[in-house]
Amino acid sequence: MPRFFASVLIVLAVGAANAAQSQDTTITVFAAASLKNALDDVDAAFTRQSRIKVVAGYDASSALMKQIEGGAPADVFISADLKWMDYGVEKKLIRDDTRVDLLGNELVLIAAKDSKIDKVTIAPGFDLAKLAGDGRIATGDVKAVPVGIYAQAALEKLGIWSAVEPKMAMTANVRAALILVARGEAPLGIVYSTDAEVEPRVKIIGVFPKDSHPPIVYPVAATIGAKPDAMPYLAFLRSQAAKSIFEGYGFTVLAKR
Repeated sequence: MPRFFASVLIVLAVGAANAAQSQDTTITVFAAASLKNALDDVDAAFTRQSRIKVVAGYDASSALMKQIEGGAPADVFISADLKWMDYGVEKKLIRDDTRVDLLGNELVLIAAKDSKIDKVTIAPGFDLAKLAGDGRIATGDVKAVPVGIYAQAALEKLGIWSAVEPKMAMTANVRAALILVARGEAPLGIVYSTDAEVEPRVKIIGVFPKDSHPPIVYPVAATIGAKPDAMPYLAFLRSQAAKSIFEGYGFTVLAKR
Protein backbone atom coordinates (compact mmCIF):
# COMPACT_ATOMS: atom_id res chain seq x y z
CA MET A 1 0.00 0.00 0.00
CA PRO A 2 1.41 3.44 -0.87
CA ARG A 3 2.76 5.31 2.15
CA PHE A 4 0.40 8.27 1.53
CA PHE A 5 -2.74 6.13 1.70
CA ALA A 6 -1.41 4.28 4.75
CA SER A 7 -0.94 7.65 6.49
CA VAL A 8 -4.45 8.72 5.55
CA LEU A 9 -5.87 5.49 6.96
CA ILE A 10 -3.95 5.98 10.20
CA VAL A 11 -5.24 9.54 10.53
CA LEU A 12 -8.80 8.38 9.86
CA ALA A 13 -8.45 5.55 12.37
CA VAL A 14 -7.11 7.92 15.06
CA GLY A 15 -9.88 10.39 14.29
CA ALA A 16 -12.51 7.66 14.59
CA ALA A 17 -11.00 6.48 17.86
CA ASN A 18 -10.98 10.01 19.22
CA ALA A 19 -14.58 10.51 18.14
CA ALA A 20 -15.59 7.27 19.81
CA GLN A 21 -13.70 8.25 22.95
CA SER A 22 -15.38 11.66 22.91
CA GLN A 23 -18.75 10.03 22.47
CA ASP A 24 -18.06 7.58 25.29
CA THR A 25 -17.17 10.41 27.68
CA THR A 26 -20.46 12.25 27.33
CA ILE A 27 -23.45 11.62 29.57
CA THR A 28 -26.98 12.99 29.28
CA VAL A 29 -28.75 14.30 32.35
CA PHE A 30 -32.48 15.04 32.48
CA ALA A 31 -33.17 17.41 35.37
CA ALA A 32 -36.03 19.43 36.83
CA ALA A 33 -36.22 22.94 35.38
CA SER A 34 -35.62 24.56 38.78
CA LEU A 35 -32.12 23.05 38.89
CA LYS A 36 -30.79 24.73 35.75
CA ASN A 37 -28.55 27.47 37.15
CA ALA A 38 -27.08 25.42 39.97
CA LEU A 39 -26.69 22.20 37.97
CA ASP A 40 -25.03 23.98 35.06
CA ASP A 41 -22.32 25.10 37.49
CA VAL A 42 -22.09 21.65 39.08
CA ASP A 43 -21.80 20.01 35.66
CA ALA A 44 -19.03 22.41 34.62
CA ALA A 45 -17.10 21.57 37.79
CA PHE A 46 -17.59 17.84 37.19
CA THR A 47 -16.35 18.11 33.61
CA ARG A 48 -13.24 20.04 34.67
CA GLN A 49 -12.41 17.28 37.16
CA SER A 50 -13.36 14.20 35.16
CA ARG A 51 -13.17 15.23 31.48
CA ILE A 52 -16.64 13.72 31.12
CA LYS A 53 -18.95 16.08 29.26
CA VAL A 54 -22.48 16.52 30.57
CA VAL A 55 -25.36 17.32 28.23
CA ALA A 56 -28.27 18.51 30.38
CA GLY A 57 -31.93 18.77 29.44
CA TYR A 58 -34.27 20.75 31.69
CA ASP A 59 -38.06 20.65 31.91
CA ALA A 60 -40.84 19.59 34.25
CA SER A 61 -40.02 16.26 35.90
CA SER A 62 -43.21 14.81 34.46
CA ALA A 63 -42.26 15.75 30.89
CA LEU A 64 -38.74 14.40 31.28
CA MET A 65 -39.87 11.07 32.72
CA LYS A 66 -42.36 10.66 29.88
CA GLN A 67 -39.50 11.29 27.44
CA ILE A 68 -37.40 8.63 29.16
CA GLU A 69 -40.37 6.26 28.97
CA GLY A 70 -40.59 7.04 25.27
CA GLY A 71 -36.97 6.00 24.74
CA ALA A 72 -35.01 9.23 25.19
CA PRO A 73 -31.37 8.27 25.91
CA ALA A 74 -30.89 9.85 29.35
CA ASP A 75 -28.24 8.47 31.71
CA VAL A 76 -29.33 10.32 34.85
CA PHE A 77 -32.71 11.64 36.01
CA ILE A 78 -33.14 14.30 38.70
CA SER A 79 -36.76 14.88 39.67
CA ALA A 80 -38.29 17.73 41.68
CA ASP A 81 -40.51 15.29 43.53
CA LEU A 82 -40.65 11.68 44.63
CA LYS A 83 -43.70 10.85 42.52
CA TRP A 84 -42.00 10.90 39.14
CA MET A 85 -38.95 9.02 40.37
CA ASP A 86 -41.28 6.39 41.86
CA TYR A 87 -43.01 6.21 38.49
CA GLY A 88 -39.67 5.54 36.78
CA VAL A 89 -38.85 2.77 39.25
CA GLU A 90 -42.27 1.16 38.79
CA LYS A 91 -41.86 1.23 35.01
CA LYS A 92 -38.35 -0.28 35.35
CA LEU A 93 -36.77 2.80 33.74
CA ILE A 94 -34.68 3.73 36.79
CA ARG A 95 -31.94 1.86 38.66
CA ASP A 96 -33.41 2.00 42.14
CA ASP A 97 -30.10 0.89 43.70
CA THR A 98 -28.53 4.20 42.61
CA ARG A 99 -31.35 6.40 43.90
CA VAL A 100 -30.56 9.11 46.44
CA ASP A 101 -32.59 12.00 47.87
CA LEU A 102 -30.25 14.80 46.82
CA LEU A 103 -31.77 18.22 47.58
CA GLY A 104 -34.56 20.08 49.32
CA ASN A 105 -36.26 23.41 48.59
CA GLU A 106 -38.93 25.87 49.77
CA LEU A 107 -42.24 26.89 48.22
CA VAL A 108 -42.72 30.64 47.97
CA LEU A 109 -45.12 33.30 46.72
CA ILE A 110 -43.57 35.84 44.37
CA ALA A 111 -44.47 39.15 42.74
CA ALA A 112 -42.68 41.40 40.25
CA LYS A 113 -39.79 43.34 41.75
CA ASP A 114 -41.58 46.67 41.27
CA SER A 115 -44.94 45.38 42.55
CA LYS A 116 -46.69 47.37 45.28
CA ILE A 117 -47.54 44.09 47.00
CA ASP A 118 -45.34 43.74 50.06
CA LYS A 119 -44.53 40.92 52.47
CA VAL A 120 -47.47 38.74 53.51
CA THR A 121 -47.92 36.03 56.09
CA ILE A 122 -49.19 32.82 54.55
CA ALA A 123 -51.45 30.99 57.00
CA PRO A 124 -54.82 29.18 57.01
CA GLY A 125 -57.50 31.41 55.50
CA PHE A 126 -54.96 33.69 53.79
CA ASP A 127 -56.91 35.65 51.14
CA LEU A 128 -54.70 34.93 48.15
CA ALA A 129 -57.55 35.43 45.69
CA LYS A 130 -58.05 38.98 46.90
CA LEU A 131 -54.32 39.66 46.76
CA ALA A 132 -54.24 38.60 43.10
CA GLY A 133 -57.09 41.01 42.27
CA ASP A 134 -58.08 40.68 38.63
CA GLY A 135 -54.80 38.95 37.78
CA ARG A 136 -53.63 35.35 37.70
CA ILE A 137 -51.44 33.27 39.98
CA ALA A 138 -48.79 31.45 37.96
CA THR A 139 -47.51 28.01 38.88
CA GLY A 140 -46.92 24.65 37.25
CA ASP A 141 -49.71 22.41 36.01
CA VAL A 142 -51.22 21.02 39.23
CA LYS A 143 -51.97 17.68 37.59
CA ALA A 144 -48.40 16.85 36.59
CA VAL A 145 -45.71 19.47 37.29
CA PRO A 146 -44.15 19.07 40.77
CA VAL A 147 -44.30 22.76 41.74
CA GLY A 148 -47.98 22.82 40.80
CA ILE A 149 -48.64 19.65 42.79
CA TYR A 150 -46.92 21.16 45.84
CA ALA A 151 -48.84 24.43 45.32
CA GLN A 152 -52.25 22.75 45.17
CA ALA A 153 -51.45 20.68 48.27
CA ALA A 154 -50.48 23.85 50.17
CA LEU A 155 -53.52 25.82 49.03
CA GLU A 156 -55.83 22.95 49.96
CA LYS A 157 -54.21 22.62 53.40
CA LEU A 158 -54.65 26.37 53.93
CA GLY A 159 -58.32 26.06 52.95
CA ILE A 160 -58.13 28.47 50.01
CA TRP A 161 -57.88 26.23 46.94
CA SER A 162 -61.50 26.61 45.87
CA ALA A 163 -61.19 30.40 45.97
CA VAL A 164 -57.97 30.60 43.98
CA GLU A 165 -58.41 27.73 41.51
CA PRO A 166 -60.19 29.93 38.91
CA LYS A 167 -57.29 32.38 39.08
CA MET A 168 -54.51 29.84 38.53
CA ALA A 169 -52.35 30.17 35.40
CA MET A 170 -50.81 26.72 34.98
CA THR A 171 -47.57 26.37 33.03
CA ALA A 172 -45.45 23.57 31.57
CA ASN A 173 -42.72 23.97 34.19
CA VAL A 174 -41.68 26.17 37.10
CA ARG A 175 -39.43 28.43 35.01
CA ALA A 176 -42.35 29.26 32.71
CA ALA A 177 -44.35 30.38 35.77
CA LEU A 178 -41.39 32.44 36.94
CA ILE A 179 -41.19 34.20 33.57
CA LEU A 180 -44.89 35.12 33.63
CA VAL A 181 -44.36 37.02 36.87
CA ALA A 182 -41.01 38.49 35.80
CA ARG A 183 -42.63 39.92 32.66
CA GLY A 184 -45.61 41.27 34.57
CA GLU A 185 -48.03 38.94 32.79
CA ALA A 186 -49.17 37.53 36.15
CA PRO A 187 -49.08 39.59 39.38
CA LEU A 188 -48.30 36.57 41.56
CA GLY A 189 -46.60 33.20 41.22
CA ILE A 190 -45.91 30.12 43.30
CA VAL A 191 -42.42 28.78 42.64
CA TYR A 192 -39.42 27.45 44.55
CA SER A 193 -37.28 29.88 46.53
CA THR A 194 -34.24 29.00 44.42
CA ASP A 195 -36.06 30.10 41.25
CA ALA A 196 -36.92 33.45 42.78
CA GLU A 197 -33.31 33.96 43.83
CA VAL A 198 -31.95 33.67 40.28
CA GLU A 199 -34.52 36.00 38.68
CA PRO A 200 -33.79 39.67 39.49
CA ARG A 201 -37.17 40.83 38.18
CA VAL A 202 -39.13 39.14 40.98
CA LYS A 203 -39.22 39.22 44.77
CA ILE A 204 -40.37 36.76 47.41
CA ILE A 205 -43.36 38.14 49.29
CA GLY A 206 -44.25 35.07 51.32
CA VAL A 207 -43.09 31.56 52.26
CA PHE A 208 -45.52 28.66 52.48
CA PRO A 209 -45.40 26.83 55.83
CA LYS A 210 -43.44 23.60 55.57
CA ASP A 211 -46.35 21.63 57.01
CA SER A 212 -48.73 22.89 54.31
CA HIS A 213 -47.34 20.56 51.66
CA PRO A 214 -45.23 17.39 51.31
CA PRO A 215 -41.49 17.99 51.75
CA ILE A 216 -39.89 19.24 48.54
CA VAL A 217 -37.34 16.56 47.69
CA TYR A 218 -35.17 16.13 44.59
CA PRO A 219 -34.22 12.48 44.13
CA VAL A 220 -31.53 11.49 41.63
CA ALA A 221 -30.78 8.11 40.02
CA ALA A 222 -29.23 6.47 37.00
CA THR A 223 -31.49 5.15 34.29
CA ILE A 224 -31.58 1.47 33.37
CA GLY A 225 -29.54 2.12 30.23
CA ALA A 226 -27.05 4.51 31.86
CA LYS A 227 -23.44 4.58 30.67
CA PRO A 228 -20.78 3.65 33.25
CA ASP A 229 -19.69 7.31 33.34
CA ALA A 230 -22.98 8.12 35.08
CA MET A 231 -21.64 6.52 38.28
CA PRO A 232 -18.83 9.01 38.95
CA TYR A 233 -21.30 11.78 38.12
CA LEU A 234 -23.73 10.55 40.77
CA ALA A 235 -20.85 10.41 43.24
CA PHE A 236 -19.81 13.95 42.34
CA LEU A 237 -23.31 15.26 43.05
CA ARG A 238 -22.73 14.24 46.67
CA SER A 239 -19.25 15.77 46.89
CA GLN A 240 -18.30 18.83 48.92
CA ALA A 241 -17.67 20.75 45.69
CA ALA A 242 -21.23 20.12 44.47
CA LYS A 243 -22.66 20.75 47.94
CA SER A 244 -21.10 24.21 48.04
CA ILE A 245 -22.58 25.10 44.65
CA PHE A 246 -26.06 23.83 45.49
CA GLU A 247 -26.08 25.65 48.82
CA GLY A 248 -24.86 28.80 47.10
CA TYR A 249 -28.05 28.74 45.02
CA GLY A 250 -30.22 28.22 48.11
CA PHE A 251 -30.87 24.48 47.95
CA THR A 252 -30.77 22.32 51.05
CA VAL A 253 -28.44 19.37 50.52
CA LEU A 254 -30.03 16.19 51.84
CA ALA A 255 -27.58 13.57 50.56
CA LYS A 256 -24.71 12.51 52.77
CA ARG A 257 -21.24 12.18 51.29
